Amino acid sequence: MSAKKDYQVYYKDTILKHKFYADFGVFDEIILEVKSTKSIPDDFIAMGLNYLKFSENKVGLIVNFGRQSLEWKRIVY
Repeated sequence: MSAKKDYQVYYKDTILKHKFYADFGVFDEIILEVKSTKSIPDDFIAMGLNYLKFSENKVGLIVNFGRQSLEWKRIVY
């Protein structure tokens, strides 16, 4: 597992200057985003889908520690 995994952004065979930074890359197969909020809004899910698209991974997890009990969302691209 590696912390703060960065991903290049390609658009029409061109590498853009902007990069995406995921919280963790697990075995180079799973994107793990760790949050501490009241809920998991759609913005976090959209961000996770972008990470999956640019990393060419298929599975991502958004884990939220900001509530009384653990909340998580599995996303698949």
